[in-house]
Amino acid sequence: MAALPETVSKAWDNREGPVVLATVDANGLPNAIYVTCVKKFDDDKLAIADNYFSKTRANIQARSKGAILFITKEEESFQVKGSIDYQTRGHIFNDMRDYLDAEYPVHAVAVLNVEAVYSGSEQLV
Repeated sequence: MAALPETVSKAWDNREGPVVLATVDANGLPNAIYVTCVKKFDDDKLAIADNYFSKTRANIQARSKGAILFITKEEESFQVKGSIDYQTRGHIFNDMRDYLDAEYPVHAVAVLNVEAVYSGSEQLV
């Protein structure tokens, strides 16, 4: 597993708006959604709350890899790719549930394990 470079970790803390989470189904059909309930764990994991996943949940449970795309307030974009763990208990799940407002039901947490990081077409990791 890789880690976010320091510049990308700082960019994550300075992101603007929702992020895009992309997964792929068993037939190779991509699915992308906007997500706002996201959090960085250390520099090697990005967690996304499953509040209302449907196709995304099915793709993750079928062992889809994923990508997160985000943009900073300065309009720099970054993409983080990796495998995804689907967690319904444990430290990250509990932390995410406690982190979010109670109005958002956290059914599970999708944890993207950082394996590759891009800034535009340049691979950083």
